[in-house]
Amino acid sequence: MATLRSLSRLTLGFRPPLPKGLANAPPPASQRGYAQLGGSLQASQYGGLATVTVVPGDGVGPELMRHVEQVFRAALVPVEFEVVRVDSSAHDGKDIHSAIESIKRNRVGLKGNFETPVDQLPVHCRSLNVLFRNKLELFANVNRYCSLPGVVTRYSGIDVVIIRETTEGEYTHLEHESVPGVVESLKIITRERSIRVAEYAFDYARKQGRRSLSVVHKANIMKLADGLFLQCCREVSAGYPEIKFNDVIVDNATMQLVSRPGQFDVMLMPNLYGVVINNICAGLVGGPGLVPGASFSHKCAVFQTAIRNTALGLANKNVVNPTAMLLASCLMLDHLRLHDHATLIRDAVLKAVTEAKTQTRDIGGTACTTDVVNYIISQIQKRLEMPVQGL
Repeated sequence: MATLRSLSRLTLGFRPPLPKGLANAPPPASQRGYAQLGGSLQASQYGGLATVTVVPGDGVGPELMRHVEQVFRAALVPVEFEVVRVDSSAHDGKDIHSAIESIKRNRVGLKGNFETPVDQLPVHCRSLNVLFRNKLELFANVNRYCSLPGVVTRYSGIDVVIIRETTEGEYTHLEHESVPGVVESLKIITRERSIRVAEYAFDYARKQGRRSLSVVHKANIMKLADGLFLQCCREVSAGYPEIKFNDVIVDNATMQLVSRPGQFDVMLMPNLYGVVINNICAGLVGGPGLVPGASFSHKCAVFQTAIRNTALGLANKNVVNPTAMLLASCLMLDHLRLHDHATLIRDAVLKAVTEAKTQTRDIGGTACTTDVVNYIISQIQKRLEMPVQGL
């Protein structure tokens, strides 16, 4: 039975509350680069614990999830993990559907990435990552890219949010060979889904106090498909007069990002362009090991690293940078309104990034994964042992 072999529960425990000296309110967006990306939904609770689905995925995903578990234990986080292991090479698809049903039930998930082979047709006729997003209607992928102290990059002061529509566009898997040697691949853009993601993006910008929103498109060539997406964004922008609205062609957007990234604030785009722009932004702030992300529907939220790379070559070598996944877990805690725990862990993670002795090789250091995780845990334990002022 796929359900029996792939689901297990990990209780991190209902621990005493954190010391009163730890703030219970969410950190202001202006003061913390990787605080909340979106609104919050009520997660399922059993026995007083918030229950979240954990899908380790392939490559480095399982070891990163183990490190999240270690850090959560140290920080006394009151959650229960429902772990769903998905065999991406399985032919029956039962594991992935168990994961989807678990997230529908719990409404919150932490996810690794599934490997999608390039040189063969997928077993399930589509990427498991795409199937996962579409079945859960995760239409808005939100990633915030911020310069981090201690990480040497070409630019400083970067703070840009990428919002990507993730249920249609070029990722609909509608391809066929019409005659031998001629393949047609359909790009689907609908008014309903374009309006939906545009409303989400503008609402996000308003709530987060952002100053402008740029729509990325190729409407000069794809006049109907991208033209529809752009027109929907223009219509929605009329309801948000305080947010400066502009549009930029995708090829120009890539050049502008690598030459003057500070000109952008919130960027909204269809599916495929989002993959390209996200990877450029990750490179600008130090690489994929540093940036968390989240995907939202109207019913659930899933948190993971911003860049969807399984990093098979790094798996089980104790060299992967755990920062992105740990920060993604902090976003999840903010979403669950466990702001004090999120702040405790996030402060320790960002402190590790700034310390030369705990920088991994991808950002110029020599530390291994466990060096970083052990340092983070030690910082958390020190904070929990500190006397509370005024008591």
